[in-house]
Amino acid sequence: MKILMINKFLYPNGGSETYIMQLGEYLMSRGHEVQYFGMEHEGRCLGNRVESYTSDMEFHGGNKISKLTYPIKTIYSREARIQIRKVLDDFRPDVCHLNNFNYQLTPSVILEIVKWRKDTGCPCKIVFTAHDYQLICPNHMLNNPTTHENCEKCVGGHFRNCMRGKCIHGSMAKSAIGMLEAAYWNARGTYHYIDAVICCSEFLKRRFDERPIFQGKTITLHNFVKEAQRQNVSKKNYVLYFGRFSVEKGIRTLVQVCRELPEIPFVFAGSGPLEGELSQAANIRNVGFKRGEELEYLIREARFSVYPSEWYENCPFAVMESQMYGTPVIAADIGGIPELVRPGETGELFDSGNADDLKVKISELWNDQERLERYTVNCSHIHFMDVDAYYHRLMEIYRSGAL
Repeated sequence: MKILMINKFLYPNGGSETYIMQLGEYLMSRGHEVQYFGMEHEGRCLGNRVESYTSDMEFHGGNKISKLTYPIKTIYSREARIQIRKVLDDFRPDVCHLNNFNYQLTPSVILEIVKWRKDTGCPCKIVFTAHDYQLICPNHMLNNPTTHENCEKCVGGHFRNCMRGKCIHGSMAKSAIGMLEAAYWNARGTYHYIDAVICCSEFLKRRFDERPIFQGKTITLHNFVKEAQRQNVSKKNYVLYFGRFSVEKGIRTLVQVCRELPEIPFVFAGSGPLEGELSQAANIRNVGFKRGEELEYLIREARFSVYPSEWYENCPFAVMESQMYGTPVIAADIGGIPELVRPGETGELFDSGNADDLKVKISELWNDQERLERYTVNCSHIHFMDVDAYYHRLMEIYRSGAL
């Protein structure tokens, strides 16, 4: 089978790029042909045979002329249609697998795939993996960055709320562009051409299903993770938070709780805009951003971890990694997070944003060695979806349905 992976960034940049790289590599190991289409960039490490990509768009730089044209290019891209057509004509894929494409590539690529199918008669399936809420929320988070409140006002197609709330970077101008982009493609009905929408949580699926255009096309498929080797590691006396230090991640709530539990040592591993606030609690040790084996052992050696998110996260790797490395987790009961934790078995859930509830959960688990040991043993037996299981389910999606 020939699969064309479509993503705006073709270099390591975030979760969707990790996804397309690991999935593409596995697909090729199983004998499939995989090529990539996206934006040109000096760090690009994925590509296609005809070397056809869109021009690099740097929204935070560039000259004055390019900045003036960005609002138009982020809504519709003739260049994207021209460049992807070259790849389609050469590669002739069986599946076009869309990932993050809005703003840099734009949904224009969908129109060109549909036109190419019609012109050539090639029965190419269009599959979309939703890594966030972009197709139903112009700022992709269902969260207002100015008020830090979760918001679902745009989910039903009422995109004017994006501009009213200045939901994109707190800017009226950028929010207006986001509103226009969403309204334009909604009016054209372009997303109707997507054959299947892969959602990484049941929570995300329910949000998409609120739009009639996606009903009957959504499939819940949690993200795959690399299976961790089981190790007997001695636990150390600390509670771990690892991730971004920001408001939506619940850092302020967690720091408040840390101050109120001075007898419990906390380790924070990460970086972000609220890093300076960690000094408010003397029992917080900030070890900075960690990755690889260093992060793995921080997780393995923690008595338990805390994931206090306050926005509608879908399938956070941190929650899976904690349990996968044999460490229980106390996580916020929000978004898709409850789908990953077994309360009373591998950890606990608390009321997101509720400092009192979080304080009680941390204190009780810290002081209950029998329960903590039981949770740790249970975590050592937990299995999340690996790439092989994900691949077999994906093949069913690729092959199902007639165009």
